[in-house]
Amino acid sequence: MRAPGHRALLLALLTATAAAQSPPPPPASAPASEPEIYRGADLALGRQLIAQHRCAECHARKFGSNGDAVYRPKGRVNTAGLLRGMVEQCNTELNLGLFPEEVTAVAAVLNREHYRFSR
Repeated sequence: MRAPGHRALLLALLTATAAAQSPPPPPASAPASEPEIYRGADLALGRQLIAQHRCAECHARKFGSNGDAVYRPKGRVNTAGLLRGMVEQCNTELNLGLFPEEVTAVAAVLNREHYRFSR
């Protein structure tokens, strides 16, 4: 039996590398009604960032009580895209330095736990 040639070995290495670098599929547990903008968001990271940046404390100072008033059912935020925009606004105003995927992760958590937008 002959050992694989240089070309065959190189092709196998390139194929394995490309497969390892391809993005993972979205989680199977994502609800069907989840907005496209949040598909594949890292929810654990979003929860970590919400705790790390003490979002609830800031909202409590601005909106009173425990801050839940920020999640009013009717108001300026009525789509998943607007929710992400509001998180980006906090990121900018407070100079948090979040990357776009981190903003999306935070917004995805807020959507799942408070807003429940499907689009």
